[in-house]
Amino acid sequence: AGASEVGREFAAEVAEVIFTTAASIEKAKSFYDDVKGRMAKYGRPPEHLKIMPGFNPIVGRTEAEAEEKHQYLQSLIHPDVGLELLSAALGGFDLTPYPLDGPLPDVPEHNGSKTHFKQVMDMSRVEGLTIRQIYMRYAGARGNRTVKGTPQQIADQMEEWYRKECVDGFLIQPPYLPLALDEFVATVIPELQRRGLFRREYEGRTLRENLGLPRPESRYSLAQRSRLRQAV
Repeated sequence: AGASEVGREFAAEVAEVIFTTAASIEKAKSFYDDVKGRMAKYGRPPEHLKIMPGFNPIVGRTEAEAEEKHQYLQSLIHPDVGLELLSAALGGFDLTPYPLDGPLPDVPEHNGSKTHFKQVMDMSRVEGLTIRQIYMRYAGARGNRTVKGTPQQIADQMEEWYRKECVDGFLIQPPYLPLALDEFVATVIPELQRRGLFRREYEGRTLRENLGLPRPESRYSLAQRSRLRQAV
């Protein structure tokens, strides 16, 4: 994780997977191109790093059913919980003195997550959302992207982001367990498989193999070979 300048540079040098947030396809593309573009100076090809934003799918047999599910889940967010999550994204800033249906106050920057801080502040400054509207959007998927619809509609969005080279994959965050995950596996995965976008068999025995990542050589093996060459 890490979308700050330091985080991007560090990821380009050593990371194999980045778990990030992406509120829009434009922002996802910008982040993807920026981080992948930094890798060459470290001697790394772009395919050796997988960028996978969080993805909160709400699946329905119809678009209306998916929307109804989403609204019900939103209704379960208690204001105290919403405020607590929002405060954490703002570095622990206390929001309890402020009216829920008023604007977000000026919040100083902090040393925590720059990504979530900027995301919340954009909702306030750019979109003009109230505190309640912000925490309702943020709490549902912890700041990650929520997508509602039929299996085909959800697969459409996943395919678009992948085809446009905005992501290498997604970290699926079901809104509740286990049923929401079961629904995604039973309905969206077959649709992705039909489109040739998801495996039908595992490629290997490890997560690295299944992500198509090469296994780096042990630094200790390299050091040992170097000592042996020097001894000879």
